[in-house]
Amino acid sequence: MMKFGVVVFPGSNCDADCLHVLKNVLGQPAEYIWHKYDSVVGFDCIVLPGGFSYGDYLRPGAIARFSPVMEAVIEFANNGGLVLGICNGFQVLLEAGLLPGAMRRNDSLQFRCHDTDLKVENTETPFTILCEPGQVLKIPVAHGDGNYYCDPATLKALNKNNQIVFRYCNQQGDVVAAANPNGSVDNIAGICNQNGNVLGMMPHPERCAEKILGNDASMILLNSVLAYWQRKVH
Repeated sequence: MMKFGVVVFPGSNCDADCLHVLKNVLGQPAEYIWHKYDSVVGFDCIVLPGGFSYGDYLRPGAIARFSPVMEAVIEFANNGGLVLGICNGFQVLLEAGLLPGAMRRNDSLQFRCHDTDLKVENTETPFTILCEPGQVLKIPVAHGDGNYYCDPATLKALNKNNQIVFRYCNQQGDVVAAANPNGSVDNIAGICNQNGNVLGMMPHPERCAEKILGNDASMILLNSVLAYWQRKVH
């Protein structure tokens, strides 16, 4: 069994959803990790959930980055541990320096909450190994600060190193401006670090993991993590 840890910051509001999906849908052991804990020993994958950690004061993720648990998460990630940051969790990973770039306000200056289509650009990460190249997944977003930005040199490096994992696209898989819900540079919806063990994504996979809710598109991502871990262990 693969053990997941879901970090809980003051203001997290998707932590229960993540725990439910990991335990009751994926069928793996999962526990909350309070933000004041200073250890993540015993976990195989750490999830930083969505929400408004510390009320998004200063800017999203800026204060959460200094939570005691983040030093342990950074060490875990640097040692090859799997880390998934979703929405606010992605913002925390950027602030912590585990991923390059930054988040700005949506270009519309409006909160966006709706389904988006994502094109899988990298199928070699632990989170996407069961996906087909160019596969389109329908996964919802819910954010006001999801406008991913990086300078041209960083964008060039992301492309060169195949670190762009998801791009917003239309239903046919075309990466077009009309499919971009927030103004993110190059339609970026999710990126990984150079080693591929840290993934940040703005869309919410925990919200589309059950057929009873009308969409289980993200199960291929969760099952990818499980398959990767099983291959690594066995």
